[in-house]
Amino acid sequence: MKISEILKQNKRTISYEVFPPKTDSSFESVRAATEEIASLSPAFMSVTYGAGGGTSQYTLEIAKNIESCYKIPTLAHLTCVSSTKETVRRRIADLSAAGIQNIMALRGDIPKESENMPRDYRYAVELVREIRGTGMDFCIGGACYPEIHPESISREDDLNHLREKAYAGLDFLTTQMFFDNRLYYKFLENAEKHGIFLPIIPGVMPITSVNQVERAVSLSNSYMPKEFLALVEKFGSDPVAMKQAGIEYAIGQMNDLYENGVKNIHVYTMNKPDVAEYILRSLSSNLG
Repeated sequence: MKISEILKQNKRTISYEVFPPKTDSSFESVRAATEEIASLSPAFMSVTYGAGGGTSQYTLEIAKNIESCYKIPTLAHLTCVSSTKETVRRRIADLSAAGIQNIMALRGDIPKESENMPRDYRYAVELVREIRGTGMDFCIGGACYPEIHPESISREDDLNHLREKAYAGLDFLTTQMFFDNRLYYKFLENAEKHGIFLPIIPGVMPITSVNQVERAVSLSNSYMPKEFLALVEKFGSDPVAMKQAGIEYAIGQMNDLYENGVKNIHVYTMNKPDVAEYILRSLSSNLG
């Protein structure tokens, strides 16, 4: 099923993101974790794509396994910045042949050693056009930053580029993680003012360790509200307490989002079935 069709059902749902293994040796443990999460019957699951396409084969295998064994629609990530057009077209064809109907079109992180990498693509909008140009009937998602893309020169510039990407053929958007819902609500207003009327799914990450806080800030320069920082200060030295506090904070975010009219929330699970299950149980009264 296409994610655009799921979103049109106008029901409160939850979806999960998982990531493929980095090596052959970890494939079975990662597959087991993704299967545990799939058994929770989320609305759909997204499967990420390693930097430089290094895990592209695993992305397809995990996505196919979830769809065939659990009948859960999958959203396969695809990046383009370090790939040739030939490689990207082959991967699009592989996804279509495998029956995957949804693609998350991303630029991807630029490798540190990028001197000799292919220069066929510079931006995600070019990948969106590439997918649409194949004539294959994919549902295409894109990423957005409710605060601002770290590489944008201004919020206005960021929104203008996002509108260009949306008009290139996107069906929906999913946000980068955020920790203050007011940023998401303001982003929805600004997106509409700039002519972006696609569904924008909020992405929420349960922070379960102090290291994740540092990574969230370094990856997207995420704003950390004082309420969240107080939790880190109080529980950061106790891994068990920090994990519980981080999950509860994310659940609070999600309850607020549902109560303010959001229908689907995408959770960055970090391949942790226990976290995904705890969240689902806690939100059960808000779903469906």
